[in-house]
Amino acid sequence: MSLHYTETLIPSSIITPSIQSLLPTGYTFRSLRRSDYKLGHLDVLADLAHIGDISEEEWIERFDYLARCGGTYFVLVIVEVGDDGDRGEKRIVGTGTLVVERKFLFKLGIQGHIEDIGIKADQQGKGLGLKMLKALDSIAKDVGCYKTILDCSAKNEGFYVKCGYEKAGTEMQHYFDDEAVKHHV
Repeated sequence: MSLHYTETLIPSSIITPSIQSLLPTGYTFRSLRRSDYKLGHLDVLADLAHIGDISEEEWIERFDYLARCGGTYFVLVIVEVGDDGDRGEKRIVGTGTLVVERKFLFKLGIQGHIEDIGIKADQQGKGLGLKMLKALDSIAKDVGCYKTILDCSAKNEGFYVKCGYEKAGTEMQHYFDDEAVKHHV
């Protein structure tokens, strides 16, 4: 059965063998799927930042919105799979998003925004975050982005420098929601 845009956010052809080869045995990259609430997508994000109480129905509504924006949101996940040839999916252990911005600047250029890189706490230290970032950068290049940018906290700056990013400014924010201020999201 082929996946339709409402079931997945990234065409499987964009996740190339060279991207898959970044991961060690026991893990695979794939697009976020409409059914991934049950595989723990929010559990990974909860290790990154406050997510609040989100029902499966609300999660699916957000997924469907992202899917309708075809070619804008590329949510990639790392899935832990079975060993010894058993390729059954166990759980999502990593996630990251590429948001594609079509600009008027730079000859109608396309800029990628890297967002929400999260690795499940019990999987951190295995290099999966670096591999996620490399995979998203590869996808960004393949869809025509002339660069990717991201915002990070000062404590994570060294990680992103190690990944090939360089400091290029200062992030500014203007909150409109008191709860968001409280959780620093």
